[in-house]
Amino acid sequence: MNRPYLLLALFCVISLASCSSQKTVLPYFADIPPVADGTMEAGDYLSRIKPDDELLITVNALDPSAAAAFNLPAFNPGSDTNVLTQSAHATPLTVMATSMQLQTFIVNSEGYINYPVLGSIHVAGMTVEQLQKMLTEKISATVEDPIVNVRIANFEVVVGGEVRQPKKIRVNRSRYSVLDALGDAGDLTEYGERSNILLVREENGQRAYHRLNLNSSDLLTSPYFYLQQNDYIYVEPNAVRQANSKYNQHNSFKLSVISTIVSASSVLASLIIALVIK
Repeated sequence: MNRPYLLLALFCVISLASCSSQKTVLPYFADIPPVADGTMEAGDYLSRIKPDDELLITVNALDPSAAAAFNLPAFNPGSDTNVLTQSAHATPLTVMATSMQLQTFIVNSEGYINYPVLGSIHVAGMTVEQLQKMLTEKISATVEDPIVNVRIANFEVVVGGEVRQPKKIRVNRSRYSVLDALGDAGDLTEYGERSNILLVREENGQRAYHRLNLNSSDLLTSPYFYLQQNDYIYVEPNAVRQANSKYNQHNSFKLSVISTIVSASSVLASLIIALVIK
């Protein structure tokens, strides 16, 4: 074989190998057999209450007047005076059905909320269910058969990067997974790197980051499969997207240089013509 043909063949082999190494595996959970059934542990999906969380807590009972003392007053957000009101005979559900809105409890930096009648209560580190149970027990001392509902009102996550609709998502349920978030964001684009999803989470006063692999079924049993309030998910671009970006930037730079040269040449030509005419 002639030397030029040998070099050409070697170049083609290297190019093919390079393209293969940059290929993104598109299917999720590629390691699950396509014809087999199985089960996995669901894992813990319950979020823990943290400082700065907003808790919406409502108490109902057969006797609404007895439960009223354990509810924060409602307010009208459209009112200029923003006067707090609460009827002794109006339950939280009837208040929410009108234009009035319920206030939330803000967890302070030490993990406490100041609750009506009960006073200061430490809630940080508890799940919603645990807090619900504790409040039910305490309120039962003075209210017969109270029904306590607790919800994290500021449960939001942000999804960015190579998804079709990057956005902040307000979550209205406690069981919310990374797959739910990606689905609400329109799923990954074909340029999203599925094997290296970045999850940023506040843990113990620090921002921790974790890597998730959508190609592996290990994600389904990961402690980070279910999201918590204020989680940030970033889908990084794959090698093809990055290469295209560099190519486009390079072409834009060359076009800019050529445009500058053409403009300068035009100005110079105009000056020369003007001098010649004189």
